[in-house]
Amino acid sequence: MAGFRRLPLLLVAAAVLIVGAATAFHAPAFAQEEEARPWSLRDLFFPRRSERVAPPPDVRFPPRPKKKKPVVRKPAEPQVPVVEKAPDARTILVIGDFMASGLAEGLNEVFANNPAIRVADKAKGSSGFVRDDVYNWPQEIAGVLATEKPAAVIVMMGSNDRQQMKVGEEREQPRTEVWTKAYELRTEALAKALANSKIPYLWVGMPAFKTQKMTADMLAFNGIYRGAAEAYNGEFVDIWDGFVDENGAFVSTGPDVNGQPVRLRADDGINMTRGGKRKLAFYAEKPLLKILGLSAPTAPASLPAGPLPSGQPVTPAAPMPVDRTDPIALGDPALDGGTELMGATPPAKPALVLPGEKLAVRGIAPAASPGRADDFGGAAASVPARETTNAIKVRE
Repeated sequence: MAGFRRLPLLLVAAAVLIVGAATAFHAPAFAQEEEARPWSLRDLFFPRRSERVAPPPDVRFPPRPKKKKPVVRKPAEPQVPVVEKAPDARTILVIGDFMASGLAEGLNEVFANNPAIRVADKAKGSSGFVRDDVYNWPQEIAGVLATEKPAAVIVMMGSNDRQQMKVGEEREQPRTEVWTKAYELRTEALAKALANSKIPYLWVGMPAFKTQKMTADMLAFNGIYRGAAEAYNGEFVDIWDGFVDENGAFVSTGPDVNGQPVRLRADDGINMTRGGKRKLAFYAEKPLLKILGLSAPTAPASLPAGPLPSGQPVTPAAPMPVDRTDPIALGDPALDGGTELMGATPPAKPALVLPGEKLAVRGIAPAASPGRADDFGGAAASVPARETTNAIKVRE
């Protein structure tokens, strides 16, 4: 009995196996039928599996080459050839901070072709009057002068002095009363040492800077430098107007020594470019030439260029006659034949007074004509009595 009960289960399992085998056996036949079916519009949008072509896995598109940006190179500034200096060349000593080094570079260009002048750059980039522990200029200047034996000295410093100063045992903030007094004493100490050496010197002021606070401090420092230089036989060179605009504001670009617009300051708004250094030297050049005795007066144009061949002394040429017209005096009436200026004598009044003048000047109106609209009351009196009687009769 148990075997007969299991028989339906075995039959069901066998049927499942038979159906699965039949499905697997006829699968290729369906695929073949799909491939064998005729082409239709559906194949245009939905291609058959056999027509689908996959790209090979190893095919890759090459990367696009990156375009290189053109490199714009500024033309190199021509170097000024420096002639060999003579053994007995006079020395211009430049002292101060990094701004003084830039001034020395500009002076080297000025005197590059002069073998009788050499520039000695003895500036200390980080020095100043505040940090005398870094370099003490009032104490060290005597040794520098003894070594270089300069014909003239140029001082330029102050850009590093916007910091605390140790006065005694205290540290004072910049521009306070105690700080300013101590700063003035150190500035005067250097000026006094230069004056005692009997060597002529120039004190070049500081320019404006990019930050307004630093510019304001430089203005105050320049007042201290000017006072020290003028009190101790020096000359102060003011360069302020060369590095600001017409409103007194900082500019990074401005006219150079030839009047052409160039970049004067670096991007930091502090350091100088080559054009700026040359402009610094331009301000110091004229008073420096005066100290060295190199600014000779120009000879008159009437003198010959060289000595005469016969050895005769050169004499000034006679002045050439110049035809000129005397200036016309505006107060001279004789030029037009008159004896008085216009308006000196009031014009004579005419004998006949015009009606317009009566009305406009004197305010007197002319008499009204008989019968006119402005004849108030005078028309009836002027008509004869006979004409009036006739007029009444006609009306009757």
